[in-house]
Amino acid sequence: MSYLTKALSLRALTAQTSPSLAAASLASFSSIQQQRRNLTSSVEKPAHFLTTADFSADQILNLVSQAVQFKYEANHQYPQTRIERPLAGKTLALMFSKRSTRTRVATETAMAYLGGHPMFLGSQDIQLGVNESLLDTSRVVSSMVDGIMARVGGHEEIELLAKESKVPVINALSAKYHPTQILADLMTLHEHVHHRQVGNDRYTAHKRHPSETLPGLKVAWVGDANNILQEMLVSFPKVGIHLAAACPAGYECDQDVVSIAKSDAEKTGTSVVFTTQPQEAIHDADVVVTDTWISMGQEEEKAKRLKDFAGYQVTMDMVQKAGARPDWTFMHCLPRKQEEVDDEVFYSDRSLVFPEAENRKWTILSVIHALMVKGKI
Repeated sequence: MSYLTKALSLRALTAQTSPSLAAASLASFSSIQQQRRNLTSSVEKPAHFLTTADFSADQILNLVSQAVQFKYEANHQYPQTRIERPLAGKTLALMFSKRSTRTRVATETAMAYLGGHPMFLGSQDIQLGVNESLLDTSRVVSSMVDGIMARVGGHEEIELLAKESKVPVINALSAKYHPTQILADLMTLHEHVHHRQVGNDRYTAHKRHPSETLPGLKVAWVGDANNILQEMLVSFPKVGIHLAAACPAGYECDQDVVSIAKSDAEKTGTSVVFTTQPQEAIHDADVVVTDTWISMGQEEEKAKRLKDFAGYQVTMDMVQKAGARPDWTFMHCLPRKQEEVDDEVFYSDRSLVFPEAENRKWTILSVIHALMVKGKI
């Protein structure tokens, strides 16, 4: 008998029987209602990955460590096709409202590596934002797939998507945060520091945990106060990395992000510095990082931004005069324009740009594995 049929039967019985029997029937009906509420509330909410701010240093570094293990297994330990397919028969929806190269390729290949099926849903493919709300889209799509990877506009969009979703949601980029990129940055730094210490003859980064290589590094950011810098702020101090950010006047990070960074820095004994002078940020840095000055949707601001960022191009001369460490390295999450960093730095032996790009695959694979195979970060 269905829930509705039971309810109607009890109501009819109430009208036809004695007061005592009616009261008992109503009590039974209330019990059924409570059981239904308990069943609904007992359904475990899926784990999501919206920003590294939501996780501890151990959780973040363990994701990086797992990514390194996957890379070692795929490229060095197992030259043949991976046998285990834990996501066979599972589908990950890629709901992207913005263009993507590295994130899309990394996610689709990572999902295939685990035996699953990636389903790309671009802004031209579905009704999202046209004839259907984000809330409705989240409920519908999450009822048919096993996970969602979403590239959105405002961060509130990914939060709503996760709130209404029945399956894990991964933030592929929002205006506020870009967590999968920062995992790739941490992995790249771990590999670089490890192999700088033990040699580069063969890949052995899997033999050490990132907690052994990353603490104490100083990263200098030179550029816009964008989602990459903000994700660095909520993760780097937490894992023991010093961060100095140089942004032009008028380009500032969200205050809640700054508060998180300063709180984490106080707990770990790291430093977080903000300046408008690139040379000040770069001084004594192990790593210099920049990014696009003109993000998607900011094209109309191009002339103003190019003027505001004058003097922010990363060059060998700038970094050496600023007093970076002798073995400093460079990172950029791509795509790159020459006004951000010149060819001499970008294509030099100091550049980690292309290993950083490849590591998007392994870190995204690690997140997918955690959420869709293990069920937790």
